[in-house]
Amino acid sequence: MNGIAFIGGLPGGPEMLVILLIAVLLFGANKIPQLARSSGEAIGEFKKGREEIEEELAEEDSAN
Repeated sequence: MNGIAFIGGLPGGPEMLVILLIAVLLFGANKIPQLARSSGEAIGEFKKGREEIEEELAEEDSAN
């Protein structure tokens, strides 16, 4: 198995509802869309950076 091993598996329906309820209590319903948007942007930037590094490594491998 390659990748990260999850202990206890991914959260299902009831667990996700509890997580969502806690998030609403902590941040308020108005902040949740902003948090989701900023998290999505951060993930996009991370993927973009990773792709750039992979391209640079591939160029170095092809040059050698």
